[in-house]
Amino acid sequence: MSRGYLALVLHAHMPFIRHPEYPSYLEEDWLFEAITETYLPLLEVFDELHREGVPFHLSMTLTPPLVAMLDDALLQERYVDHLEQLIQLASEEVGRRTGHVQWLAERNLELFRRRLAQYTHRHGGDLVGAFADWQDRGNLEILTCGATHGFLPLMQSCPEAVRAQIEVAIDSYRRRFCREPRGIWLPECGYFPGLDAILRDAGIRWFIGEGTAIQHATPRPVYGVYAPVYTPSGVAVFGRDPETSAQVWSAESGYPGHPDYREFHRDLGYTAPFDEIAPYVQPTGLRKNVGIKYHRITGKTERKEYYDPWRARRVADEHAADFVRNREQQVAFLSDALGRAPIITAPYDAELFGHWWYEGPQFVGDLFRHLARSRVVESITPSAYLARHPEQQVVQPNLSSWGANSYADVWLHESNEWIYPHLLVAARHMTDLANRFARPDALQDRALRQAARELLLAQSSDWAFILQTNTSTQYASQRTVDHLERFRALYDGLVGGGVDPAVLANIEARDTLFPDIDWRVYRSR
Repeated sequence: MSRGYLALVLHAHMPFIRHPEYPSYLEEDWLFEAITETYLPLLEVFDELHREGVPFHLSMTLTPPLVAMLDDALLQERYVDHLEQLIQLASEEVGRRTGHVQWLAERNLELFRRRLAQYTHRHGGDLVGAFADWQDRGNLEILTCGATHGFLPLMQSCPEAVRAQIEVAIDSYRRRFCREPRGIWLPECGYFPGLDAILRDAGIRWFIGEGTAIQHATPRPVYGVYAPVYTPSGVAVFGRDPETSAQVWSAESGYPGHPDYREFHRDLGYTAPFDEIAPYVQPTGLRKNVGIKYHRITGKTERKEYYDPWRARRVADEHAADFVRNREQQVAFLSDALGRAPIITAPYDAELFGHWWYEGPQFVGDLFRHLARSRVVESITPSAYLARHPEQQVVQPNLSSWGANSYADVWLHESNEWIYPHLLVAARHMTDLANRFARPDALQDRALRQAARELLLAQSSDWAFILQTNTSTQYASQRTVDHLERFRALYDGLVGGGVDPAVLANIEARDTLFPDIDWRVYRSR
């Protein structure tokens, strides 16, 4: 029997981006890149582990916006077009390159063709169903999240908005996976005292918290972050382990910075002569990442050497072995010190594995291969751990997030603070609408549904995060304003008795998230 446990938790999330009004849209590439570089590679790793008879257990969030986009017929069609363009570009690169770079171009061409076959033939375009299959087999536990990844600590003055984020997400999960979610990834791991009661009322049994949520809890937890704790409402919290976080996330010492790994920032879309890349740039004529990269990290220098996938593959295996070896040492020490089997909770953004860290999916596969040979640590999901160890300490966790400084600094910043008065007013107006309409007619019911969608989309924490990090700020700002303006137009029409059917139909065609949403979730209780 093992002496402790590793709970690997991957958070797969994308903001809802769908622009049917344009033939193509740059920000839709975020989803396409994640499919090619993270979601399909992870599914491929799961298949490999299964064929090899390697046991593996992990948890993974599939947020409601991501599920909706992966299931969307328009975006599925556009993703296939995206892959076919990559295949065409890679084919052209094979013809105009020589030597090692030509060999790399051939590997890219082979990879993109394999991804197309995997997406269309192996999974039939249904990646959500593919992950659900692994849940049905018992290898994967899929978590829910906030409906649109709204940062809940900054909504606590309007509890109806918090409840809506939770309950709409759970309803969406129930409809798609035909089961109740047991765990939730709180958006940005954002927790505030009292949120656990809302989770309990919604049927949630546990959530992932930032380490400080437990470390600064009252009373101080006996076992730190190495055992879950129960909140006063009876919902369990699994705290993020700082050591595993540093080994993977750290910009200075983390694995992804190894010089043999593929360099993310040296993309062909910016390095190729413009005439070679012109058919693949943005409609505006501006360059963009295309996903073809020939260089390795090399070091902190502008001079980058060419990538060697075989060297990188060996390093990924070495890093996975090192990760497991460190967990064995950590578990051995903790089990002796604590007098019980510890659980190491290791949560990460799923997109780190493959998109930002190209070799990340290989690392995940090798991690489970090395764990299979360990007699000290075994992989487990939080639900399975609670089933084995139901008795835990009761504490009051601290307000926290997994952002910088562990509080709300990232999402309440001078760059984005302007959005919150508008979001709060809209949330209160949505509650007013839900309380006001007892028996709406068909047009009013449609408008109430769409108003709820627009509020939820405006609340996405992604927009505030993008504004704070100063990337794609115009898009993030415009999305916030657009959803708030659409909400206001619907609100004015509803309270004024004059919803314009044409305006409503246009908004419905753009923002299709949660087709079965029940706006009554916003009623005061």
